[in-house]
Amino acid sequence: MKKYDPITPENAVLLLIDHQVGTLSFGISDIDPVNLRNNTMWLAQTAKDMKIPVILTTSNAAGANGPLFPELIGMLPGVPIIDRVIINAWHDKQFKDAVKKTGRKHLIMAGVTTDVCLTFPAISAAQEDFDVYAVVDASGTLSLQAFHAALHRMSTFGVQTMNTNAVVAELQADWSNKFAETTAKSYASYVPNFGYIAAHLEQVKTSK
Repeated sequence: MKKYDPITPENAVLLLIDHQVGTLSFGISDIDPVNLRNNTMWLAQTAKDMKIPVILTTSNAAGANGPLFPELIGMLPGVPIIDRVIINAWHDKQFKDAVKKTGRKHLIMAGVTTDVCLTFPAISAAQEDFDVYAVVDASGTLSLQAFHAALHRMSTFGVQTMNTNAVVAELQADWSNKFAETTAKSYASYVPNFGYIAAHLEQVKTSK
């Protein structure tokens, strides 16, 4: 059995693959595109708050796939964007070199399409002994059948599948640590129900 080695702000790198406005509109139907975008931004916000390295990629950005989500560029203005024509991002030397340069072996990975942008590099990285955590709700695909097929394929090759909430919670780990305030704010921003509760509790506290 594989030993549990949780992701932390010190051992992880966030890889956001091809979260482009054109690709998002190509028929993703297993998840609401608004939720996909929201979860992608939540991952990016968490990485920014916890100072986790981020690598951004695009594929054929000058063509139909279009640019990255504008909000993503605005949130991470200093992060370079690696554009490529190779479909599997892991097979692009510039991308792989950027990952290896971080010195981190825990790869939190999301791709705008689950079955291609995420699955291909996730499997490839896992084959090279990286611990890969595929974030399936910051990714989407054409159907539930395609989603389940992608999950099965990734799991077969040792990729660990997670959702955004689980990633954020595992990175936070302890509400007494230094990231507690920013993580709570991100929950309030990206999980509306949590935000309502937090606002109510704050109102109650200030009214006393």
